[in-house]
Amino acid sequence: MKQLLNPKFTAFACGVLLSACVTTTDARPEREVSSSPWLEPSPVLAQQIEDQAKRLPWTHGVERVELIAWFARVGEPAYPKLLELAADPSVDIAGSALAALGATGDKRLVRPLHDLTWQQPLSPVLELERARTLTRLGDWSEIEVLIRGLRSEDTMTRVLCIQALGDATGDKLGYDARASELEREAAAKQWDAWLARRRGEGILASR
Repeated sequence: MKQLLNPKFTAFACGVLLSACVTTTDARPEREVSSSPWLEPSPVLAQQIEDQAKRLPWTHGVERVELIAWFARVGEPAYPKLLELAADPSVDIAGSALAALGATGDKRLVRPLHDLTWQQPLSPVLELERARTLTRLGDWSEIEVLIRGLRSEDTMTRVLCIQALGDATGDKLGYDARASELEREAAAKQWDAWLARRRGEGILASR
């Protein structure tokens, strides 16, 4: 899992400007009515989304993070493609798509994410990214996965888990992902107690 950056992007703006320059005539054929619940992209933007989706498997590092941020910036018109990619057999691609969906903050995505068919058993990396995404979108049903992630041996995993928990609850309960193992364990136990107190509450109930 990778942290998201917040660079400035121009691709989406260019797509909007180009599509706005298209003239209309009475002879233009009517567009078919779509059954998609999401905002339809312009033809130019739709092609950009497809092109960027094809690039995704071949990007790495900062380039991958920037592409995730681009999809999040595009938002709703990219949801169908991102939901498709979230169910990809590749953990790398699926995790990137989930990161982009979570970055949108759009709570309408919770149900479609739950409705996806996930490959079983779910890999630990993808399980954590899905939990992080759902939690970022306001669904706490998998918050226990993030609490388990606080005990990960991987520093970045711990950072992302406590970041998601802190953003969701407004409190980190003294947890520092870079603290000593003893200090981390003491704080993780506070999160265990936090979860135990809230089991059965509606906000933690499964869907």
